[in-house]
Amino acid sequence: MAKARKSSSSKRVRVAPLAWVRRWLLRYAVIAALIVMGVIAAHRVITPPPTFYMGQEARRLGKIDYTWVPINEVVPIMPRALVAAEDANFCQHWGFDMSAIRTAIAEGSGRGASTISQQVAKNTYLWHGRNWSRKALEAVITPLIEAFWPKRRILEVYLNVAEFDEGVFGIAAAARHYFGVGPGDLSDVQAARLAALLPDPKGRSASRPGKALRARAAQILDGAATIRRDGRAGCFED
Repeated sequence: MAKARKSSSSKRVRVAPLAWVRRWLLRYAVIAALIVMGVIAAHRVITPPPTFYMGQEARRLGKIDYTWVPINEVVPIMPRALVAAEDANFCQHWGFDMSAIRTAIAEGSGRGASTISQQVAKNTYLWHGRNWSRKALEAVITPLIEAFWPKRRILEVYLNVAEFDEGVFGIAAAARHYFGVGPGDLSDVQAARLAALLPDPKGRSASRPGKALRARAAQILDGAATIRRDGRAGCFED
């Protein structure tokens, strides 16, 4: 009987530390989740800091060109052009465009499946790369952004963190870099050409466009007019 009690006591001693570790891991996970949600909620009104990728490029290049600008100081065609180019159903999804994902899977390609909200999650809070850990974090952060931010805010952040050339980040820097104007003075064609740079800004030029980029810009202008007519720009237009 004494041996049985001793054995039982020994088992409880061995198990207790594991339970303690589990409890504290759960607490840390809850605290981490609350911190992440708090940061994302704060960035609804507070300008996010320069991104991790901006920091990498600044170290690599020595400096970057980046200036934050409110969306109401950007010519109205620019947000429509970006949505037409990157995520035509931006106003109709909750962060993931399931129709585009199904199409991409059917075609065996990931191109076109990433929404503006997903790109904001990646560019603002994560690192570049195709590993599964980043994709998993992106899948968690994206719906939080959609929950805490209005669509107009999501697009405002996207306009400011997107890369438009090597070391050129955000629409203000891009407008100066390519056309020597402010983001509120872009023409419709210039805005469409900037949108057409994505997703390969380092391999294209908005100020010296080739035939393919000109054609893409024309398609984007048509798309921007279409989403304005059919109401798909309503969630971010004043």
